[in-house]
Amino acid sequence: MRPGANAGCFVHTGGVSGIRWVLHVDLDQFIAAVEVLRRPELAGKPIIVGGRGDPTERAVVSTASYEARAFGVGSGMPLRIAARKVPDAVILPVDHEAYLEASETVMATLRAQPGATVQVLGWDEAFVGVETADPEAYARRLQAAVLERTQLYCSVGIGDTLVRAKVATGFGKPAGVFRLTAGNWLDVMGSKPTKELWGVGARVSARLAKLGILTVADLAAIDPQELASEFGPRMGPWYAQLGRGDGASVVDDTPWVARGHSREITFQRDLTEPAQVDDAVRELASRVLEDVAAEGRPVVGLTLKVRYAPFLTTTHGKKIPETFDRNEVISRAVELASAIEAGRPIRLLGLRAEMTMPDDARQGHTPTRGGW
Repeated sequence: MRPGANAGCFVHTGGVSGIRWVLHVDLDQFIAAVEVLRRPELAGKPIIVGGRGDPTERAVVSTASYEARAFGVGSGMPLRIAARKVPDAVILPVDHEAYLEASETVMATLRAQPGATVQVLGWDEAFVGVETADPEAYARRLQAAVLERTQLYCSVGIGDTLVRAKVATGFGKPAGVFRLTAGNWLDVMGSKPTKELWGVGARVSARLAKLGILTVADLAAIDPQELASEFGPRMGPWYAQLGRGDGASVVDDTPWVARGHSREITFQRDLTEPAQVDDAVRELASRVLEDVAAEGRPVVGLTLKVRYAPFLTTTHGKKIPETFDRNEVISRAVELASAIEAGRPIRLLGLRAEMTMPDDARQGHTPTRGGW
């Protein structure tokens, strides 16, 4: 067991079979691992998955094996740059269907565990709520079940909140178990930079640094209202809460409902003519509407994403009256395209359609094709 794994445990009272814990299950190098299962000869080799597997085309890295990550390759990196970093890497095309099938098997395995409440976060991760007196033992049984059923390894973070469980997983990788609670949160996380927190990226971390908040301990100690003037009345206190590792402690298995669907296209040659842009927007709208049609809910908003060459990205969005009308949605999407700067080369276009939400739905975002 890793150092610190047992620190900060709740007091167990007599007459109770256990206490409620949050486990965060994260599959190790998921996409690369699925590819190795299909091609065992690739085990131990640097693997990069992205686009159509052709580094001469415009595409980004979806995932990389640990062997490739050792060379500095990471998700979102242009595929051509990744190929330069690891000349002998095996570069493979993205196969969404294979990853979805593997993910569904993993999630079914998690749901089959005794007493488990499962909240799916994506293809390769989920929260599991469970009542147990020994969360480490439960986590290792869960890992064994996933491995037996799928031949995939996973890491498990244990926490008394969703935030702490999520952060704990990083200390357990690969294929390990780690526990973070209120009792050991600052001992483990206090000296780390704020960007190490789930929900705090590099930009927010930089803004916090300008306020003199450099570490997790700094953020945990701040008066939440002091951050309101910088980040707003909702986000400011929320960032302070993240610094303490506080937040929700109940895993929600309410069926997940997509707020919207999106598609995007990276063009191998920049679009330079208005007619090309118009055709591309219409094609995107048609693809998005295929996904929306399956939901049976009207469209209420559209957002057009434009990436100009070499890599400047802007978005243009608008609310629209509720509609099921295909032609209306396409027309509104084309109207959004009028905001595109004339004559400026375009390397990527994306379109997102927002839908009405059921009153009792747990809202989320669908995985996008190519990122959003």
